[in-house]
Amino acid sequence: MKLRIAILAVALMVPQTLFAQDADGVTLRLGVGAKSKPEYPGADANNVGATGSFSIERFQFGDFGGGGGGTGLGFGGSVRIVSERSAEEFDELTGLADVDTSIEVGGGLKYAQPGYKVFANLRYGVIGHESLVGEVGGDLIYRPSDQVTLSAGPRLFWGSDDYAQTYFGVTAEESSASAFDEFDAQGGFLSQGLKAEATYEFNEDWGVTGSIRFDRLQEDAASSPITQSEDQVTGSIVLTRRITFGF
Repeated sequence: MKLRIAILAVALMVPQTLFAQDADGVTLRLGVGAKSKPEYPGADANNVGATGSFSIERFQFGDFGGGGGGTGLGFGGSVRIVSERSAEEFDELTGLADVDTSIEVGGGLKYAQPGYKVFANLRYGVIGHESLVGEVGGDLIYRPSDQVTLSAGPRLFWGSDDYAQTYFGVTAEESSASAFDEFDAQGGFLSQGLKAEATYEFNEDWGVTGSIRFDRLQEDAASSPITQSEDQVTGSIVLTRRITFGF
């Protein structure tokens, strides 16, 4: 994570004029900032750390291309990083097996029109939990000026049986070594919530985005003895930089 943040920070400081502005190329928006998130899935306290963001605003190679801000039906990638969970860091988790940092990679469909967008993503934990997760949601979008964009909408998160057991289950061995009863967590729609976001663009290249997301755990994620709080709140503020690479 620290290496990723360092790479993004260096990219943000590179002058835009170093990159070609030809028709063929890719335009990225990279960001670095701070994020407050639950200490682990189901925790009742948050920690604050560095974060980064990455999106593709435009890609063009000959007749093939597209942009992240277009309207209509489109396809896009989806990546999420879930931090490790270590029993050494949290006394209440003593006896539970550690969960390594997970990197989920996948993609999905989105449909956008002026004023709103909806999406559905499916990802797989290529590193870490090695299970399937999915998310559907949508946003109403309001632009009171050319510099300000506001959006908000619902989110619904799904996790497979393997995912639910990794973060919310307690095996017989863990139960005997901890204060938790054995619990066989089943997958399903594990949380529902709402996300709100505000973006201010200083100019064509620089901007800042703040977001806050509230999720309520449900089904076995809420019933798990590991869960300290069903209410999960995540917030971030990120400075972004638009960079174009020509080819």
